Amino acid sequence: MTVRVGLTLPSFVEDPEIPITLARAAEAAELDGVFVYDHLWRGDPPNRRPALECFALLGAVAAETERVRVGTLVARATLRPAATLANSFSTAQRVSGGRLIAGIGAGDSQSRAENEAFGLDFGSMVDRVDALHNAVRAAAGNDYPVWVGGRAAQVREIVTIADGWNSWDSAPDRFAHQGALVREISPHATLTWGGLARPLEEGATALVARLRPYVDCGAAWIIIGPVDSSNPANPAVIGDVRAALNAAAS
Repeated sequence: MTVRVGLTLPSFVEDPEIPITLARAAEAAELDGVFVYDHLWRGDPPNRRPALECFALLGAVAAETERVRVGTLVARATLRPAATLANSFSTAQRVSGGRLIAGIGAGDSQSRAENEAFGLDFGSMVDRVDALHNAVRAAAGNDYPVWVGGRAAQVREIVTIADGWNSWDSAPDRFAHQGALVREISPHATLTWGGLARPLEEGATALVARLRPYVDCGAAWIIIGPVDSSNPANPAVIGDVRAALNAAAS
């Protein structure tokens, strides 16, 4: 089985050319996907960083690349009405020529301040899961894969109407346990893992050793979130990781 490897782009910057340059470099390094975050800012005052809006950045990256898959990790269901979110995904699918991956999540405690600052109700867990359910239903069946992001049991159950599941920064044993639960209710779901790393510090060999357990647990996608996300040297290292993981899997 081919293991697909991607990276998250730097969203918390002023200059959009930074993530666009990284996306081009990821394509040149033969990575399989690049993903954007859906946050309105990052950090707390006085060190708060701005964020490039998710779908504006996604469209720009799609227009500036030709082969690499482009996606959200993950679009928050509580920021936009379900129909609006689905339309945004459909637009990105057209702009990219059919390369979209629609990752959708319910939001967590780190999202509350962003919602409330813009007058959007954060809601209870039930409210957020309902919003996620509506968003996935609106996006599903439109010729692009839909991944559900999250660890809660209620979130995993929504995978039955989606195409895949993403777990962020979970340990291998937890990923294996939760992935098995997903497969019980959705046997053909694509299991994907994303998490933080320091590619240049760790190096490809160490990263391969750290990530191989997820592949052994059934992860079909590995999405690396570089801590030093704006460093243009990251894609080449992650490209070496991709090659090594697939050499080990063959």
